[in-house]
This record gives sequence, structure tokens and C-alpha cells, in this order.
Amino acid sequence: MLNATMPASRAPTDAVDDHALVRAAVGGDMAAYERIYRRHSPRMYAVLWRLCGGHAARAEDALQEAFLQAWKALPGFRFDSSLGTWLHRLGVNAALMELRANAVEQACDAGEAGWDSVATLASVDRCAGTSMDLERALETLPPRARAVLVLHDIEGWKHHEIAEQLQMAVGSSKAQLHRARGLLRARLGETA
Repeated sequence: MLNATMPASRAPTDAVDDHALVRAAVGGDMAAYERIYRRHSPRMYAVLWRLCGGHAARAEDALQEAFLQAWKALPGFRFDSSLGTWLHRLGVNAALMELRANAVEQACDAGEAGWDSVATLASVDRCAGTSMDLERALETLPPRARAVLVLHDIEGWKHHEIAEQLQMAVGSSKAQLHRARGLLRARLGETA
């Protein structure tokens, strides 16, 4: 797992560099797009790794999908938000799609009984035990609840940022965080 960190507020020169890099990449400069990737991928990977429950291959797939989508959509990018925020949104969406696809695949493999788990994308029985660590417990949370918990409690995002990123109401973000914390406590064997 990459543990890259980025300051909460980026330097103004980074924003100027992002503008120049986007213009160059749209013009066909692959080196500029590679610089965008190198600048933003470590932080994105760290978030996606957690969203994907510590599954490196899923996080890498989501990261690659996000940058593929970004490449296709880059000519229309208007800098209404920062490039990093836009890329993170693409990454979070790709991770959520990856988790949904994986849940459906597992349900198909499990037969009729497996379809019951698609609604929550988690199985309480799967995580029974007293020595489960936090990352393993995070893996068992439903994707949207996990996404809100990771973005809020681990990444330090505000509810309005999460709501915008995940295209949900602020109240839904708060409710998902409450749900995720409760599920996490239960899975870690704590009392509420």
C-alpha cells in the first residue's frame, strides 16, 4: 500500500502546474499526462486501497479505470474544482463500481443464498472472531458506508465534500457514517 500524503491545501503553483499540464495533455503531450498521474496517483491509491478493503488489485484496477476515464474526459475539464478533487471523484466512483461488480460476482458464485448479501455487500459471519484488525473490519462494510467512513474519519473530509463526491445528501453522508461506525464497532467486538 502506498502511504503518500498531500497537504490539505495545495500550493498555488500546483494549481498553475495542473492547468498547464492539463492543457499540454489535451494537446497530446503524454509526458504531461504522466506527470498528472505521478502527481495524483499516490494519494488516490491510498484512498482507493482503503475503499477496496485493502485489496491491492481492486484498488489498482479502480485507479487505472479512473485515469482512463480522466484521459477521455480531460478535454472537457473546466477547472470548476481542482484537478485533484475531480480525479478523486473519478477514483471513488471507479472503486464503488469495482466493489459492486465484485459483490455481484460473489453472489453469482454463491448461488441463490449469495444474492441476499448483495444488498449490504458484507457478511457478518465472515468476520467472526476476536482478533480482527481495523483494515479487515473495514473490508466488511457496505461500500457506501465504507466510503463515507474512510473519507471522513481517515482522510479528514467534511460531510459536504463527501456528499458532493458521492452524489448524496449531506444528511445521507452523516447517516452512512453513523451506520459504518456502528457496524465497525460490532465487527470489532466493542459495545456501542
